[in-house]
Amino acid sequence: MANRLANEKSPYLLQHKNNPVDWYPWGNEAFEKAKREDKPIFLSVGYSTCHWCHVMERESFEDEEVAALLNKYFVAIKVDREERPDIDHIYMTVCQAMTGSGGWPLTVIMAPDKKPFFAGTYFPKHSHYGRPGLMDVLEQIQEKWNSDKSEIINTGERISEAIKPQFHADSSGKLGEDTFKKARLTLGKNFDPEYGGFGSAPKFPTPHNMAFLLRYWKKTGDQEALAMVEKTLQSMHDGGLYDHLGYGFARYSVDRQWLVPHFEKMLYDNALLAMVYLEAYQITGRELYAGVAQEIFAYVMRDMTSTEGGFYSAEDADSEGVEGKFYVWRPEEIKQVLGEETGDLFCRWYDVTKKGNFEEHSILNRIYANTRDFDPGMGPEEWEKKLAEASQKLFAVREKRIHPHKDDKILTSWNGLMIAAMARGYAVLQDQIYLNASIQAAEFILSRLRNENGRLLARYRDGEPAYLAYIDDYAFLIWAMIELYQADRRPVWLTHALELQEDQNRLFWDAENGGYFFYGSDGEELLARPKEVYDGATPSGNSVAALNLLRLSRITGRNDFASMAETMFESFSGNINGYPAGHTHFLMSFLFATTPGKEVVVVSGRNKADIHRELQSLNRIFSPEAVFLYRLQGEDYRELEAIAPFTRAMPVPDNKTMYYACQNFACGQPVDDLAEVSRILQS
Repeated sequence: MANRLANEKSPYLLQHKNNPVDWYPWGNEAFEKAKREDKPIFLSVGYSTCHWCHVMERESFEDEEVAALLNKYFVAIKVDREERPDIDHIYMTVCQAMTGSGGWPLTVIMAPDKKPFFAGTYFPKHSHYGRPGLMDVLEQIQEKWNSDKSEIINTGERISEAIKPQFHADSSGKLGEDTFKKARLTLGKNFDPEYGGFGSAPKFPTPHNMAFLLRYWKKTGDQEALAMVEKTLQSMHDGGLYDHLGYGFARYSVDRQWLVPHFEKMLYDNALLAMVYLEAYQITGRELYAGVAQEIFAYVMRDMTSTEGGFYSAEDADSEGVEGKFYVWRPEEIKQVLGEETGDLFCRWYDVTKKGNFEEHSILNRIYANTRDFDPGMGPEEWEKKLAEASQKLFAVREKRIHPHKDDKILTSWNGLMIAAMARGYAVLQDQIYLNASIQAAEFILSRLRNENGRLLARYRDGEPAYLAYIDDYAFLIWAMIELYQADRRPVWLTHALELQEDQNRLFWDAENGGYFFYGSDGEELLARPKEVYDGATPSGNSVAALNLLRLSRITGRNDFASMAETMFESFSGNINGYPAGHTHFLMSFLFATTPGKEVVVVSGRNKADIHRELQSLNRIFSPEAVFLYRLQGEDYRELEAIAPFTRAMPVPDNKTMYYACQNFACGQPVDDLAEVSRILQS
């Protein structure tokens, strides 16, 4: 018999709808029951593509003995961390403070007033290998609740008070050149010179670290910073982290070689990595980097796009209950599809062996730097063609396998990242399909993820938009609107960006101390109202918001936006200086603020196709400190003039393009020499 989760839309909650545990979704019904029956709350937080969440469900939540204990003595609540990142953020902070570590599934036990007194992550049913078992934990807490409830309540009070300072901004000190240097030094120390990436196993892609290093290279000429990024991008692509048949990156590698991934694929990783590969292509011109971005977009458009245009969230690591089963091969399987000769070459190229590299199977990974080292017995072009044909055949066979679960909810925040990436992809690679996909997704989010008052919402699934949007949703979507304007050149995207920015300021801004709270002033009141500044798997909402404010300031001439960003640098200076390498997207914002800006206004009376051809070369230049404005023939200039009043003084010439290079909203004489504009952008 299904429990209450059967009425939810979250794929994660629906995975638990047939558990014998009497689960409640987070809400008043559960908390009222806990108060009425005087029971502690058992809170379990996870997400639908979480491997250890599946393990804990199989071992404990599907178990009648565990369910009987939970149902009798606790009120059990399930939360999807991707739908309610506010709840996850607060209680994960509790877990890290109490245990020194965190992760998912997150397990918290708390009083009916939501104040926690116990926290952990994964628990087996019974204790083993020094890890306490869930049965033991529940029995001990139930006994303590009955015998010494006041002590438990006091513990919850103390913990709730103790964690509050962790949610406050630290404004001690100032940001400066030393902050950049410290981040660069830490990243250099953590860099793996043999395999690329930062740190040891497990190894995460951390695209914002690479994006920071590219900007640091541009500012300082530090060739080693660029080399670290290139080594990492090449190694990640060659390894098993990358899906060589279906494309896209997995979430992380369990080893330092990038060989064995944790096979789940996340939309946000692929969006952020696509942008880094595009930037590396702008800098180096290496076709490999452009190709990886193109393949990421192909994967997302093929497998991760809804019929309505929004992008899905993730794909699981497991299929048929086995991690990685969908992705791995044996040599005989490959030779059966490709034949002996081509199959043997493919196996050599991608390191597919009888012994295998993952549970007696092989994860495809490239072990040869080039065809010269590999020697396939044919020229490079012929081999590349044969390899592509072989890959297509194997992909078609793989498609017939049972696929991993797809989390098909559409999140505003992660869609913002992919919209931004695809808009950037169009600008750099000039493939119209990327612009079309980004516009379709943007229009879907802007039209469907709203409540009756027009308030932005965070999640859409199965026809239902839900949950008031958080700072990440606003910040990432504004980023997408700015990128769309830079690529599509229609001021409507700036209008959307500014409307969203005004809403974000009204709902999230801390007028007393600066910075943005994680959830809005109209949101559910939780234990605390945190501000997130640390750049984790995704950049923090505050770090993206700071850069948005600065870019919008340069586009519009509004000094109030720049002042808000400056306040943020002061408000979070202590957090950032404490560990600069953990705040690299914030440092990109500060780098943008402290680098002389380049506002390029393109004024043209030429037809759209001619303008498009002219601007292709400018879009290939890596100039992260630049913003473009477009005053083009055939447009109603009033929308742009309302946004950027200083463009009114720029007449549109007949059948000609002029470029105004501006700094601090003061523009020089227009030039019609594209080479001169390129020189300014490259300087």
